[in-house]
Amino acid sequence: MKLADVVAFIEPKETILGSPESEITELAIDSRKVVVADSTLFFAIETEKNDGHRYIPQLYQAGVRNFVITKVMREFAECEESNFLLVDDAVEALQRLAQKHRQQFHYPVIGITGSNGKTIVKEWLTSILADKFKVVKSPDSYNSRLGVPLSVWNMSAQHNIAVFEAGISRPNEMRSLADIIDPTIGILTNIGAAHAQFFQTNIRKIIEKLKLFQHVEVLIYHNDNEELNMVLQLPEYEHIHKISWGDARSTYPVKMSAASTGGTIISIDGFDYTVPFIDSASLENATHVIVTLRYIGFSPEEINDRLGRLSHISMRLEIMEGRNHSVIINDTYSLDVNSLSAALNFMDTQTQMSKKTLIISDFEQVGALTSADFRHLNRELHQHNISKLVAVGETFTHNRQELDIEEMLFYHDTADLLAHISELGISYEIILVKGARNFHFEQVVSALQHKTHLTIMQVNLPALVYNFNYHRNLLRPDTKMVAMVKASSYGLGDVELVNTLVDQGVDYLAVAYTDEGVRLRKRHINTPIIVLGAEAHSFEVMVNHHLEPEIFNFYYLQQLEEVLERHPEIPQFNIHVKVDTGMHRLGFDLQDLPRLIEMVKSNPKLHISSVFSHLAAAEDPAEDAYTRHQIALFGRMTDLLCAAFDYKILRHLLNSAGIIRFPEAQFDMVRLGIQLYGCSEIPEMAMKLHNVVTLKTVITQIKNIPAGETIGYNRTWKLQRDTQVAIIPIGYADGYPRELCNGRGKVLVQGQKVPIIGKICMDMCMLDITGLRVHEGDEVVVYGEGNTVSEMAEAAGLISYELMTRISQRVPRVYVQE
Repeated sequence: MKLADVVAFIEPKETILGSPESEITELAIDSRKVVVADSTLFFAIETEKNDGHRYIPQLYQAGVRNFVITKVMREFAECEESNFLLVDDAVEALQRLAQKHRQQFHYPVIGITGSNGKTIVKEWLTSILADKFKVVKSPDSYNSRLGVPLSVWNMSAQHNIAVFEAGISRPNEMRSLADIIDPTIGILTNIGAAHAQFFQTNIRKIIEKLKLFQHVEVLIYHNDNEELNMVLQLPEYEHIHKISWGDARSTYPVKMSAASTGGTIISIDGFDYTVPFIDSASLENATHVIVTLRYIGFSPEEINDRLGRLSHISMRLEIMEGRNHSVIINDTYSLDVNSLSAALNFMDTQTQMSKKTLIISDFEQVGALTSADFRHLNRELHQHNISKLVAVGETFTHNRQELDIEEMLFYHDTADLLAHISELGISYEIILVKGARNFHFEQVVSALQHKTHLTIMQVNLPALVYNFNYHRNLLRPDTKMVAMVKASSYGLGDVELVNTLVDQGVDYLAVAYTDEGVRLRKRHINTPIIVLGAEAHSFEVMVNHHLEPEIFNFYYLQQLEEVLERHPEIPQFNIHVKVDTGMHRLGFDLQDLPRLIEMVKSNPKLHISSVFSHLAAAEDPAEDAYTRHQIALFGRMTDLLCAAFDYKILRHLLNSAGIIRFPEAQFDMVRLGIQLYGCSEIPEMAMKLHNVVTLKTVITQIKNIPAGETIGYNRTWKLQRDTQVAIIPIGYADGYPRELCNGRGKVLVQGQKVPIIGKICMDMCMLDITGLRVHEGDEVVVYGEGNTVSEMAEAAGLISYELMTRISQRVPRVYVQE
């Protein structure tokens, strides 16, 4: 698109054109995700916590010359021959441009919304549509007010069908997304409880979601929601052709029955479709796909032939430990140009290893790639510092001359790669595995993964980001944040999780001991790190690794001074002073401050970066008077300390509970701990935080035990009826507390809570699964959404901190990213 067309579409109130003949092929809202600089249009979006305008000078240095701005800064004068389009709202300008771009194309556009299943329906649908169509789709979960316009921008004349998803969380958000997508076919997956707090009623949420479908030729939906059925009878929806499925009232009545092969038979309109699933969510999603394909023109036989290729999709990118000290980024559920760019951008945020490897298959759903496409891909891989390329498929093999990555290996198919997997020489590198579904790259991930245990702990990085920003939005704009990542981030892991916090702009990290900080430094984490449990014998190591100690007594201060004397090359060293306001654990007392001030002022190497204290009972309303006493004392002590120095000393007192309950005491910085990870000692916070931790395992055996028999050690559980018992490979050696024995603990099987029966063993425990249709190998959620760490801690008579930090290191950590 010519720049002149962009100007005509977004109608800026002022333009500064240094190179008006520019061609625009790429849109960007993130300065870290620019690949083809000279043809990129960057939208400088300003939020409460960040401002895209700040990054324009560095983008200019990287070659970007086209910018949409909402204000003029003096630094822009140095950006010669650049194009600046001044608008009132950069997000609206982005949306308007995408809307105009969408209007150029007249092929079918499928729009999908709902509370759950949007991305899975999109992926399954596109995987089958690709047999007959050239499909453009939303990459990953690009369904927001920013993700939708970036998705629609990818429409081109080479495609002949589009599939886009739209997600909303608040009223009045769908209208702009509907104008951009302008779907011809609509799919409403379901209406669930997500974001219910932002809508007055469920009907209001239904009406908001239906705004996506105002101009569709057909709407496909499941008629199991009576409120939805009622709303669709209103006059404003009469013009929409509706295809429902479900009970006898539906356009397509549906019956489901068990298949002899282990899946489910979905009977629709006299034809039996077989899908490889038994869980209700997958069956609902698969039925949406079947009905949509029927409408588009696929025959029942064609659909049935293709349903077998569907598989459970992890809709999130996963980070896991690989062989030989490597790290694997598993993003194998789809492959297209845009999702590859997104995965490479995410790879850049992972600092653990300097060597980067990409394992990739031939593309699907994008038509035939040309030599020019491969040259573009080669530039992008260089931009992301890929040093090893492992390519699978005939198209890559035929175009290998267009690629010049430092180390390249080519294989005809996945079986060929797996047969030669040892030739990759994987060691101390970060590996992005990105493959089209028909290449089954999950086998490659399995071959490269360091396997230790069937039980795993998933850490949801988007939920972590949500919780971080939830708290940040409660603070004044100038209040800084410390993320508590001690004890391996409360047991959840270190660098993979910490990278996410660094990417969000956290101001400080806090660890308990020096070795934790050293581990982060060795894995290329450069954010300031406070060592809260600083010990005198480790000061030398802290100095060498640029770690900043907590100083809480004169003995440690003197020991640090002796170490600093041996480092004349260090002109100044940051320390964090702890004062005791009533916790009576560590810290200087009020009467110590004059001597402390004298010692620090007499040593020019010492620089107090912050002064802090610890609240004893911020979460307990019964102790509010004492907490306010601590806040007042902290104010007096820090006023005295800060007044003695001619530089800024940050003050911080609030922990997680304090941020919520005592916002008036923010001072200069706050420390976010347990609530960052989705748990809270404040009951009303449970609905406001997102679940970060999911501890999962599988059923290894199922037994049918008659009434009267006993289960487990010491025969503590006697069966009162014939019982189906499942054994799962998790026990107290994995950190699962024995306090949850004999019915106190529950786990989720097929979404149903089932009890732990008998005593928890070292490596396994037993469940009562009577009445469920369960198989060996089925997933079990030990902690997670619907059965949270906080709930199980209460059942065990423990605290959530203890359950999280108990989880053994033999349980692999897998980090998931949207």
